[in-house]
Amino acid sequence: MRGRIGWVAALALAALLLAGCATGGKRTEALERQQYAYSAAIRWGDFEGAWNLVDPQVREARPMSDLEFQRYGQIRVSGYRELAAQADADTAVREIQIGVINQHTMAERTVRYTEAWRYDAEAGRWWLSSGLPDFWAGE
Repeated sequence: MRGRIGWVAALALAALLLAGCATGGKRTEALERQQYAYSAAIRWGDFEGAWNLVDPQVREARPMSDLEFQRYGQIRVSGYRELAAQADADTAVREIQIGVINQHTMAERTVRYTEAWRYDAEAGRWWLSSGLPDFWAGE
């Protein structure tokens, strides 16, 4: 009898652990989908689309003006490469290298950018909490 109870308890524990792994896996997949959508928007110059993936709290605290969006329209992205990534259950960080071409001067340069992501349990999705990259920092 004891052996049977032990097996039942072990099976129940294994089922709980597997369910936890599935939840973590779904959250990781959701993060990867959001990061892919964001990087694709940046690569194709869809900064308004990328802005829609920014945390609503960040968008409200630091709204983008039409002039700021027009400034993004003056560049072309020539490359987008992940250098490093780290994630836990509710936050993620990626170091990104972005190639940027100024359409007026045709000068190309490389910008490093740190993406910060947070999981919104209420919405059931990941948001970019670091905002859009500042391609003009130091200029």
